[in-house]
Formats: sequence, structure tokens, C-alpha cells
Amino acid sequence: MFTRTENFKQYIKLYPVVSTLLALNIAIYILTNIPILGDALYSKGMHFNLLISEGEYWRLVTPMFLHATFFHLLFNMFSLYLFGPELEQIAGKARFLTIYLLAGLVGGIATYLIHGWEYKSVGASGAIYGILGAFGALVYYTRNFMPQLKQIIVPIIVIGVIMTFLQPHINATAHIAGLITGFVIGIIYFHPKRIAAWRKRKSHLKSVK
Repeated sequence: MFTRTENFKQYIKLYPVVSTLLALNIAIYILTNIPILGDALYSKGMHFNLLISEGEYWRLVTPMFLHATFFHLLFNMFSLYLFGPELEQIAGKARFLTIYLLAGLVGGIATYLIHGWEYKSVGASGAIYGILGAFGALVYYTRNFMPQLKQIIVPIIVIGVIMTFLQPHINATAHIAGLITGFVIGIIYFHPKRIAAWRKRKSHLKSVK
């Protein structure tokens, strides 16, 4: 399910939203490494509770597209590259983007409400955990006829939550809030008809191969 076999052109054509998000995050990371410009992007875009309290509400969204280090970017974008395509196919382009952005936004709002005025953070992790949460909702709906999905997704979610609290300098609030948001939206989106259409499409692709 999460093994990507498409070439570059096929990937972009099949998963335009995921491809756009990947390109945008990578491009912004490159820009943040340019002297002066990079400092300005971080200064204006990072989540900073004090400045959000003073009316800079865009900081609830822009941190989703900023990353502190190359490995920070690599981990989040690899997760998006791996898990995003399947969810984009199941949910559809608009719904997938809604899950991604709302999970990131709610993660930012929760961070603002829970942490002190001095708290700062960047990263797409809240949105990425929203994808995992949406898959959790899919597991709930398919638990009786797709047990293999549960066997894949549940351990990933459990490991992700555990690692959230074991690693230093992690915005656990955004992770958990994003996860819950993705699950709630997934419960709303993944009605039986949509799941049936997804299963039919997967069966067709397997027969073509």
C-alpha cells in the first residue's frame, strides 16, 4: 500500500497535491538557507506565541512550511511522500488538502493555547500527524474487511506517538492535536461509498499490473 513504484512524472500526475506540498516545502527550505533572506523568512514565519498574541495570526499557518534542519525537512517530507499519495487518492484532492492544512492549523492553535508566550516552533509535523490520524479513521471504518490496514497503520501511529514524547525539542502538542484533527475529519470524510470506490480502484490497479 505504501510502496511507491511510480516514476517522477507519474507521481506528479497521480498525486498533484502531495507533489505541490513537497515542492513548496523543499523550495522554502532552500530559500531559508540563503543569507539574510533566510533569517527574514524565519523571523516572519515561525510560530511565536508572543507575536501571535499581538495579532500576527499568520504564524499559525506559516510554520507548516518552515523546517529547522535538513533532517527535520527530510523526515517530514519522506513521511508526506510515503503516506500522502494513498490518502490523496482515497479522500480526493480538496479533502486531502483540508486534512493536511486543518491538522497543521489546529496544531498551531493548540500550541498557542497550551504553551507560554516565549514558545517558538517550526515544522510540518502537525499536518503529517493529521495524515496518520485520517488513516486511523480509515482503519476504524475498514476494521472488519481490511485487517491488514490496521496491522500497518496502528503500529505506525503508536510508534509515532511514543517517539513524540521521547525525542527532545519536539512540539508534542502539535503532533497530538494534528493526529486528533486528522482522525475527526477522517471520520466525517470516509463514508462507505468513498471507501468502496477506493477498494475498487486498488483492485483494478492490481489487475492491470
